[in-house]
Amino acid sequence: MQTFYADLHIHIGRTSSGRAVKITGSKTLTLAKILETASARKGLDIIGIIDCHSPEVIEEMMEMIEQGELQELKEGGLRFQETTLIPGSEIEIYDQYCHGPIHVLAYFPTLMLMKQFSDWMSQHMKNIHLSSQRIYCDGLTLQRKVHELGGLFIPAHVFTPFKSLFGRGVERSLTEVFDPQLIDAIELGLSSDTNMVSRIKELQAYTFVSNSDAHSLGKLAREYQKLQLAEANFAELKMALHEQQGRAVTANYGLNPLLGKYHQTVCAKCGERLGNEATICTNCGSMQIVKGVATRIQELSEDFLNERNRPPYIHQVPLDFIPGIGPKMMERLIEAFGTEMNILHVVTLNQLEQVVPHKIAHLIDLARTGQLAIEVGGGGIYGKIQSE
Repeated sequence: MQTFYADLHIHIGRTSSGRAVKITGSKTLTLAKILETASARKGLDIIGIIDCHSPEVIEEMMEMIEQGELQELKEGGLRFQETTLIPGSEIEIYDQYCHGPIHVLAYFPTLMLMKQFSDWMSQHMKNIHLSSQRIYCDGLTLQRKVHELGGLFIPAHVFTPFKSLFGRGVERSLTEVFDPQLIDAIELGLSSDTNMVSRIKELQAYTFVSNSDAHSLGKLAREYQKLQLAEANFAELKMALHEQQGRAVTANYGLNPLLGKYHQTVCAKCGERLGNEATICTNCGSMQIVKGVATRIQELSEDFLNERNRPPYIHQVPLDFIPGIGPKMMERLIEAFGTEMNILHVVTLNQLEQVVPHKIAHLIDLARTGQLAIEVGGGGIYGKIQSE
């Protein structure tokens, strides 16, 4: 078995022709740039690009295969240099059983199956070219189609206040909209971690994944996981999510939940941080309250004997969050150490101090183990790292 690093939630901002895919995504977030950045700069072994249902993206992938830039793997996935691409799609469900929209992720082993899924979705969707579009069928129908095509089905960022399973979609249980047997993993999202959700009983059956939900190249791998696999391909990933034959997620790396932009309950009008039970802002009197992830998780938690042995969730701060690390400093680090995964997992403090000032090296070392002081985020505003 070997160690692999994977980020399974990366958006495409534009196609090579300039057509928008994820409207809020960066224009530089193209298929080619993502692959180059993930492999040469970030050092990711596996990436999930979740806008591969877009017809122009499919065409680009086919062209890269024909030109020999992408290689289809026998066990699923497509290899680019040192990185395996798992084609995926993010979809919005809002059927008669939902209290609000829910985002889910679907992944497929081959480009052919991805195209079949795209063709099927185009019959149930107004604009197949865009990311995260609403599908006009119920959640169970979507789950069954994904599994019929040999895919993986993962509810996305499940606690965020908008467009998520527990943040908006259901009152108490995922069974209100989904078949629990057809869920392959749960994506926690930026404002939660394993420890926070340890008392939500129905989630104990699932492996947790932590992904970046990147809308720009710099945000790739702000959250990711370490996998124990024989090879980097779709079949091995599937076994890891189901903890089969020694394959597993062995660590989650993510932001301290306090940094998440929806961690704390706040007033949407004035930004005042509020208590868990607040229904009206104590500062301005507004009733426009954005319930924080911490509050929602507390509502769903219960007392029970939790015997699930989870891998560690390591509160790691991305390099570009660290005060003092701008573009020039980042280039110096990459030039010296190759990839961000090397900087975060391999390089010693002494080696860092040979390349960057002592203070920056020390902050990086603290960031790798989540020891930096934090200002709490909420209401759509990220928390901040305090340099002192």
